[in-house]
Amino acid sequence: MEKLINPGRMAFLAIVTFLLTVVFGVTLYNLQIVKGNEYYEASRNNVVSDVRVNAARGNLYDRYGRILVENRTCNNLLIDTDKLFGGGSAEEIAQANAHILDLVNTITSYGDSYTDTLPISKSPPFTFTRMSDIQQETLNAWLREKGLDANATAVEILAYMRSRYQIDSSYTAEESRAIAGIRYELNSRYIEGFATSDYVFAEDVSMDLITELMERDIPGFTVDISFIRDYNTTYASQILGYTGMIYDYEVEKYRDLGYELDARVGKEGAELAFESYLHGTDGLAKVTRTASGVVTSTTYTKDTVPGDHVYLTIDLGLQEAAENALNSYIVQENEQRVADNEEIDLYGGDPNDKLQLITGGSACVVDVNTGEPLAIASWPSYNIAEALADDFVTVTQEENSPMFNRALQGTYAPGSTFKPCTAMAGLLEGKIDTTTTMECEGIYTKYADIGYAPKCWIYGQGLHGTLDLAGAITNSCNFYFYTVGDFLQISLQAKYAKLFGLGESTGIELAEQVGIMTTDQYFQKKYGRDVYAGEAIQAAIGQAESEFTPLQMAEYCAAIANNGTRHSASILKSVYSYDFGQEIYTRKPEILSVVQAPQEYYDAVHQGMRGVVTDPMVGSAYLYFYDTPYTVAAKTGTAQIGEGRTNNAMFICYAPYEEPEIAISIAVEKGRAGASVIKIARDILDYYFAFKDSTMKLEAEGTLLR
Repeated sequence: MEKLINPGRMAFLAIVTFLLTVVFGVTLYNLQIVKGNEYYEASRNNVVSDVRVNAARGNLYDRYGRILVENRTCNNLLIDTDKLFGGGSAEEIAQANAHILDLVNTITSYGDSYTDTLPISKSPPFTFTRMSDIQQETLNAWLREKGLDANATAVEILAYMRSRYQIDSSYTAEESRAIAGIRYELNSRYIEGFATSDYVFAEDVSMDLITELMERDIPGFTVDISFIRDYNTTYASQILGYTGMIYDYEVEKYRDLGYELDARVGKEGAELAFESYLHGTDGLAKVTRTASGVVTSTTYTKDTVPGDHVYLTIDLGLQEAAENALNSYIVQENEQRVADNEEIDLYGGDPNDKLQLITGGSACVVDVNTGEPLAIASWPSYNIAEALADDFVTVTQEENSPMFNRALQGTYAPGSTFKPCTAMAGLLEGKIDTTTTMECEGIYTKYADIGYAPKCWIYGQGLHGTLDLAGAITNSCNFYFYTVGDFLQISLQAKYAKLFGLGESTGIELAEQVGIMTTDQYFQKKYGRDVYAGEAIQAAIGQAESEFTPLQMAEYCAAIANNGTRHSASILKSVYSYDFGQEIYTRKPEILSVVQAPQEYYDAVHQGMRGVVTDPMVGSAYLYFYDTPYTVAAKTGTAQIGEGRTNNAMFICYAPYEEPEIAISIAVEKGRAGASVIKIARDILDYYFAFKDSTMKLEAEGTLLR
């Protein structure tokens, strides 16, 4: 029978147990007795700090899921103070200052910039530069910590820094200032209440630069992987916007939201409008470092939550088509005008025939049935990526303000494009009906006895004859609409302009002007009087002081096309969580106002706008659209902007005529006449109908991919 207890096994276990006890005993003795004081002192010198972990910003997409703006990983240079200063001896500090200057010179030689927020000029005579509130607050805190006078001059501060930071007298004034600036950046981050993040010495540096620094064995820096915004398109710059550091006037707002003051936030466009979705939530980590700076542990106490992904209503392909059409027309037209003016000078032509150059323009495309903006183009425009690389210096100096979004912030007299609104007002107020006819007399003489007798645009070339409402719209007869405007006066015109969204907010989330509708209230505020009767009839043809944005005009055209329903122009289509696992928001069409009317009223207005395109005797619209596979209804407008100045050109249209899908507005500064800019609309419509089916397929596929 086998024994239950094997003596050999018992002996083996006893020996193993003894050996383990000896090992543990020796180790414990070594830790507590031999090196106890050393480890105790080391533990006392361990530094535990809370470090913010930046969240990745959400992406921006167009309506079909094409990426407009995304994050790109980049290399940032961080100053490693432990490697830079070592033990802090006088010799090591002297070497650190030399290394700082070497870093600065190397980075600038590569054309990169580095972070230096010390608000003192970088070359003598040293004076304070214009400083932000954050710079002022940081400087004041630094002065208090050093026990310096709050009213110390820039020269006094630099003299103190030169002594405090042991900057050798052999350095030039500029070199000393460069070293002092970096030392100040490092020092200010350890002032209580200001140590919010690591000091990013240089952002998004090239691998060539990093390689050179490493090959030259320049100490004192580490490479950190971070994120930077990457723009996947050179179009839609004024819509997308950009990110940047928090401005002074934003400090209180973002502090209340829990942002760190060195956070990057949206500054313009969609980046600003949808900041709350895009920003995400930063995480926190407790990082333990030894006295020598070695990281011994990192414990994440709060996970980062990347920002949400935002889908805009914009169709990138259509946006490109609109911008290209606008740019092509304006550039060619200006070149032709320059050539024509030279010929006039050379051959002694009439100087009054000279046309001023076009200074700007815009094109807006909206969905008739939802109000969604599909394209918002403004000329001139700019490339965001290039502008950011140049710190916007070149862009802000360019002629005609490329950063100014004329589609949303430019306001223009609508000219004759306002006449459909006047027609609907006259019909709904019972001043006319669809069969009301008038004989165009060329001159409106009702107020001739007080010296006011405006002319129809055709006067001197002939007369329009007898016209009904549709014919008056087709022929853009001023005489007809002077008469209707006089029936309505200004109050009823303003009532329907408001209902059609003219002079009202469109509902878009981006910065916009609301424009001006000529009203008694506006004139009382500006001139201290009501609108005169002559001014009221001018307002009826889109003149007087009425000015609207191109986006308002596009939404107004869409409301005419869909029989009076005006939708919000919100540019936000949907929002998804960072992993696309949750649909956070989906846009639903929002109705802002409805102009209810018998269908025959809208039919008459539609018929009149259709005639602008189909009647070869009316103007050049017929020549642009007679051969299209789609049908169009339109209205041209020529807006006078002052004596001796070339008129602005306005144009609105929708298509297809039978079942409207999109509405377009074009505004060109000094464009001469509405009929002159029709080619822009033709190019946009050609693109839309050529690619409509493919983009619908793309949207369906994108939905599945989500």
